[in-house]
Amino acid sequence: MDIKMHSIRFDADQKLLTFIDTKIKKLPTVYDDIMGAEVFLRLNNDEDRENKLVEIKLDIKGQTVFAKKQCKTFEEATDLSIDALKKQLLKRKTKVRKK
Repeated sequence: MDIKMHSIRFDADQKLLTFIDTKIKKLPTVYDDIMGAEVFLRLNNDEDRENKLVEIKLDIKGQTVFAKKQCKTFEEATDLSIDALKKQLLKRKTKVRKK
C-alpha cells in the first residue's frame, strides 16, 4: 500500500509520521483491497485548543473512503480518523458480501 503524508504549513515530527504510518498499515486487516492512502495534517489558526486537523483518504478498488477529525493532538485525531475509517470499511465489506 502506498502512503503519502502531507503536513500543511508546518514540518511534522518523524515520530508523528511513524505513528500515523503504523496505524494506517493495520487497516488491511479490516479490508483487503486498500490500494493507497493520503494523509493531510493541518494546524487551524483558530483560538481554539483543538486546532490539530487530520484528514485521511483511502483509495479502494472503485471507491474512495474519507475521514476528517479535529482534536487537541494529531495522535488523538489520527486515532479517531482511523476508527471512523474502520467503521466505513466494515460497512462496505458487509455490503460487498451481500452481493
